[in-house]
Amino acid sequence: MNRITSSTAKMMLTAALLSALLLLRALASNAQTSYSSSTVDLVLSGTSTLHNWDMKSVKANCTASFLRNSAGQVTGLTALSFSTPATALKSEHTSMDNNAYKALKTDQNPAITYTMTSATVTNGDAGTVIVKTKGQLTIAGATRDEEIIATVKPNADNTLTVSGSRTISMKEFSMKPPSFMMGTVKTGNDVTLKFSLILKKI
Repeated sequence: MNRITSSTAKMMLTAALLSALLLLRALASNAQTSYSSSTVDLVLSGTSTLHNWDMKSVKANCTASFLRNSAGQVTGLTALSFSTPATALKSEHTSMDNNAYKALKTDQNPAITYTMTSATVTNGDAGTVIVKTKGQLTIAGATRDEEIIATVKPNADNTLTVSGSRTISMKEFSMKPPSFMMGTVKTGNDVTLKFSLILKKI
């Protein structure tokens, strides 16, 4: 049986310590930080046979966990969940809102939600990163796997500005595009969700 010499044992111990040090350094340089926000600039835009339309909301509940290196750069996203009350979406016309709420089935499904399942991060322009997420989007009680791409900008006050957009088909979420004025004005099937929010450290 081969004996482990004193010098060999020291070398093994040194290698183990070096590996542990490198691991700690890697963890320290990519620290996980939790963020949240209770407000959002959310715009739901669509078309109709009469004119284009917008519905806006500022209410939200968002939590996220980002990886940031020692320079403050975002290197990863490990968790994200977002929700907004469907009835918080408002246009300039009450009748339009009520028809939209019927299409959104707000009586049984009060919230629009998105829960991330995976994400990739790539460098963008001017210190930003592009986060491509995959997750489950729930609208009007129907849930679909959707990809949402957002731009993340680190701010001087350690907050993160997250913005992006996603075009969706109402029919894919089992929604009937609403109509107005006794059915003479009909909305298009595709709508675009545009969002911007500032995440603060928890």
